[in-house]
Amino acid sequence: MGAICVSPVGGRSYTTRRFQEEGISTEPRINDRIRASEVRLVGPNGEQVGIVRIEDALRLAAEADLDLVEVAPGARPPVTRLMDYGKFKYESAMKERAARRNQSHVLIKEQKLRPKIDKHDYETKKRNVERFLAEGDKVKVTIMFRGREQSRPELGFRLLQRLAEDVTDLGFVESSPKQDGRNMIMVLGPHKKKADAKAEKEAAKVERQAQRRADEEAEKAERAAGRAAAEATKADRGEVVRPTPDNED
Repeated sequence: MGAICVSPVGGRSYTTRRFQEEGISTEPRINDRIRASEVRLVGPNGEQVGIVRIEDALRLAAEADLDLVEVAPGARPPVTRLMDYGKFKYESAMKERAARRNQSHVLIKEQKLRPKIDKHDYETKKRNVERFLAEGDKVKVTIMFRGREQSRPELGFRLLQRLAEDVTDLGFVESSPKQDGRNMIMVLGPHKKKADAKAEKEAAKVERQAQRRADEEAEKAERAAGRAAAEATKADRGEVVRPTPDNED
């Protein structure tokens, strides 16, 4: 096990260069931990400074209040760059977190059918499959055979073919029908990605909410116009118009 030394700043402990050389640490070498006597230096904006002595590179980093980071240790000489390493690590962590948050997770839903399913049940099952595919999920369709039905696998095969054709606008056959014991299985894949389906669903939700608010405002305006018309009619007849909550100050 490598030795542990204590940083002169704040008494913070860290593993020595031996740990880094043995691959225990995945962090790049920075500042005075860089071992090379000369480096190829890249500026903070990506400009090529050239090959300089490590002392000069460290001096430029200190003058710019930046870190000297070894970005390509395998190069000869190693490639280093001037950057705010703390800010770089923070932004990288935020990008990784956002990528994980936006990563789509495709689920496999299952729908079971009998080979002699009636028309009503078939339509119900088909709507379920269409909904799953529209939401960006895969669907495992299982035909369950019982008793003598096992001797008629063609019934299940034709039923799966029919279903695949009926939902062709939303999905495709990812795994062709195959016998699995007493069952026959087919997997359908969605045309839409999970993230795209989710985005469309959210957009439709926002649109419905906006339409509902618009309808409520239109209904409110219509009621107000009706009351105003009624009050105007009473005024023309010389009737006393009693104030209402809408026209009271």
